[in-house]
Amino acid sequence: MNRTRLVLTGVAVAAAIAMAGCDPQPTSEGTATSPSPAASSAAPTGGAPTTATSATANDATTVKACADIKKDIKDNAAKITKAEKIGPPAGHFAVSAQWAAGSVAILAHSMGANQAVTAASEKVQNEMMGLSDAYNESADAKPSKKALEAAIKELDAACSAT
Repeated sequence: MNRTRLVLTGVAVAAAIAMAGCDPQPTSEGTATSPSPAASSAAPTGGAPTTATSATANDATTVKACADIKKDIKDNAAKITKAEKIGPPAGHFAVSAQWAAGSVAILAHSMGANQAVTAASEKVQNEMMGLSDAYNESADAKPSKKALEAAIKELDAACSAT
């Protein structure tokens, strides 16, 4: 059982590393080449870009993170449904692995988001890993997804506030 968990964790970490390199986050270069009016007015006095410029970049990153995470959740649900059709005993390993992979995708896409979205996405990620563990422990596992659904609602609320 520990060997399976180690393998699944290794696959999840490899997926996170691969996904992190695929979709780079916006950098401050974009604001340097096309400054906002607030940044332009601050530049002649020798000051740094204003907090509004940083907040705008952060909001854009957060909005993108929310969209990506919501897509990850939908994609993962479809893959879970497909894996569940395999049936025990092999199917429960596939379901466990998919929950772990889905949680890593969410973790990767939450990087750079604001604090509220990051905290909510971590809850979703933790619930997904909990489901992965439950399926890994028993071929007959039918764990409740209520905690995951509550975490997703919290994420939706955090994303709506941006």
